[in-house]
Amino acid sequence: MSQSAAGPMAPAAKEHKDCAPPETCRRAGIGRFVPLVVIVAVAVLVIAMGWHRQFSLENLVRHRAALDAFIAANGIAAIAAYAALYVVVVALSIPGAVFLTIAAGILFGAALGGAATVIGATIGATVIFVIARGALGEILIRWAGPGAGKLAQGFRADAFNYLMFLRLVPLFPFWLVNLVPAVCGVRLTTFVAATAIGIVPGTFAFAFFGAGLDSVLAAQAAAYNSCLATGSAACHLDFDLKTAATPQLIGALVVLGVVALIPVIVKRVKAARSAAR
Repeated sequence: MSQSAAGPMAPAAKEHKDCAPPETCRRAGIGRFVPLVVIVAVAVLVIAMGWHRQFSLENLVRHRAALDAFIAANGIAAIAAYAALYVVVVALSIPGAVFLTIAAGILFGAALGGAATVIGATIGATVIFVIARGALGEILIRWAGPGAGKLAQGFRADAFNYLMFLRLVPLFPFWLVNLVPAVCGVRLTTFVAATAIGIVPGTFAFAFFGAGLDSVLAAQAAAYNSCLATGSAACHLDFDLKTAATPQLIGALVVLGVVALIPVIVKRVKAARSAAR
């Protein structure tokens, strides 16, 4: 009798223990949204104030001498500051990441600039992944229904390969690829590994582009600075950063992305054959 009485009481007791007092549980539930709200608020402020527009070739050329002097005098600190800036840009999901990658190639060279970018991008992506997973993961899956749950389960089964594909192919926004795995419940270690490896080709491609662009900018810098000296507001560099994303580069990254999906395809084919037998 006492054993059967204790049975029904156990879940209630556990629930009370986990959520006692109830106000504490409610605060904990609300508290997990605070970091996400802060991130969104800061991102909206940055975009509303137009601060992200400071990431431009014109500003880079205008402050190039000061930047080069700082890098020469504070090599490690300069790299750390750049990586920290990249973390912030990625975590806030604001425009400017591609420009920063190209600028890193210009200022630090392709190898060092690319490496610093991979580190900054991976850390920034991990920050927003952890925040989004804690705030939205379970809620969105429940809200979307069983169909989304099955999709999330399928994503988790081959998370590394899917993430590699999404990271390699530049057709998917970086911020979106940070959120989808968070909603699907992908493990943190899988997310970090796939992100760090998957962004390497594109990152170094843009960093190498920036390193090669340095000579082009140097040729235009004199005319640009002369224009600035006249006080004209119409000074600009005759170069479009969009030319960095050439069809050849995008095509190569798409091919790499498809290669990343080969293990998934092979796995599905084997599973289909086994089920047919």
